[in-house]
Amino acid sequence: MKIIHFKKTGLCLGILTASMLSLFAQGSGSNLKMDERIKVGLTPPIPISLDGFTGETVSVLTFDLYVQGFAFVSPAAAQYSVKGSGAGNVTGSLTDNVAHKMLFSRTYNGASTRRQAHALADDIVGAILSLKPIGGTKIAFKSQSAGGSGEIYVADFDGYGAQPVTSDGAIVAKPAWMPGRMALFYTSYARSNPDIFYHSLSSGQRRVIAGYSGLNTSAAVSPDGSKVAMILSKAGSPNVWVCNADGTDLRRLTKGIEDSSPCWSPNGEWICFAAKINSHRSLAKVPAGGGEVQRLSTSGVLNPTEPDWSPDGKWIAFTSQMGDFSICVMAADGSMNPVALVSGQNPSWSPNSRTLIYNHGPAGRQTLAALDVLTRQTRDCHSAKGSNSQPAWAK
Repeated sequence: MKIIHFKKTGLCLGILTASMLSLFAQGSGSNLKMDERIKVGLTPPIPISLDGFTGETVSVLTFDLYVQGFAFVSPAAAQYSVKGSGAGNVTGSLTDNVAHKMLFSRTYNGASTRRQAHALADDIVGAILSLKPIGGTKIAFKSQSAGGSGEIYVADFDGYGAQPVTSDGAIVAKPAWMPGRMALFYTSYARSNPDIFYHSLSSGQRRVIAGYSGLNTSAAVSPDGSKVAMILSKAGSPNVWVCNADGTDLRRLTKGIEDSSPCWSPNGEWICFAAKINSHRSLAKVPAGGGEVQRLSTSGVLNPTEPDWSPDGKWIAFTSQMGDFSICVMAADGSMNPVALVSGQNPSWSPNSRTLIYNHGPAGRQTLAALDVLTRQTRDCHSAKGSNSQPAWAK
């Protein structure tokens, strides 16, 4: 049995897991072929059984596996079986019941039971689907109590361990992560104007990146962390602008009448955003270095906004408003029309390019939830106090 040791870490460090196995990939996740894209929202979950786990361990395992495409069945009906225990250190073994082969047997120690269980779930998903681990990842979001202005929080991706980042008593919005660092950009009215702040979570220091007259919001950081796209109204209409991560070298990219919600392609070459074109809300993209705006087809759905480009480059998730709000996913290259998956807003991709975090529910009582895009399986995250919305998943 392999023993997995954890180092003691604070908020700024992610979970440490063993190397992932790449056995028996199921043709889903980040390695989808073109002819498999029609399975978005229609892929059957993978039947798996859990035996011997109780309490917090089984709670973590069922959450993590469910939102990555697994369904829990009896051992006799399971394609894969997981046996182990959460008493003391977490132990777990994974068996492929079709191939009649044990894929691994491991013990996890040196961390909390919750963290150990996340590590076991990561190893299960890595062995079966070859997906990047998400158990130790973080999300940022806005939490707003009744009558309050809201604050920015950071939590584990399942909502546990929520900690406040701001305490200004001012309106806040749109947190965004600096890739690979425990640092955020967000909009705050702390200076009585909607300004964009950079905030280091490790040092607590923050500074204004964009504090121009008018609107400064929707910061989105380039994959290499060197640039920030944002929406500014300093020239009149709200448009897409780009600057260096420290706020220097500001350049305007669009000149539409109402642009919003920029996001980057994972190769850093394009910025996707929502635009109003011919009086209709549309998605569009513009070269990150400047150039012609190209409209993206969202055939079959109306009023698209809040796009987010998957880390593998294949998908764009967005919100559509057709009466209610819906989470939609389409192929970034236009080869698949959008599929409306569940009710909700503000989708943000996980590092595995398969799971989304989003918010749903009535105004004033929004809840965060995780969604497996291929099966449409969704589960609410653990809630901080108040209404929780505008999630951003750290990459």
